[in-house]
Amino acid sequence: MKYVKYICLTAISSIVVSITNYQGAIVAALPPAEDIPEEILRTEIILAARSPIDGKPLSAADYAQLQAQLQQAPPPKLSSNIRDNIFLLRLRKALLQLFPFLDTLI
Repeated sequence: MKYVKYICLTAISSIVVSITNYQGAIVAALPPAEDIPEEILRTEIILAARSPIDGKPLSAADYAQLQAQLQQAPPPKLSSNIRDNIFLLRLRKALLQLFPFLDTLI
């Protein structure tokens, strides 16, 4: 009697495992057909770009010209007072992640 129960239990569990594995096999490891392969994207020539300053669309020539201007005259640096305040805010954020109970004290 024990052997019959063991065989039934084994058969039922193997059927359940095979059904669950079969349902997972529906998901393919391949990307969707509408995705462009990375090899093609690497060889694609980009003809449009966005301005790093305001995000407006630019042509390739305008983008190259803007990059040259930014290399000649880089944007102004922040004052030391503002840089110190930003550093302190980042430090405060990191400390609050490590010690969340400090939020009630500050």
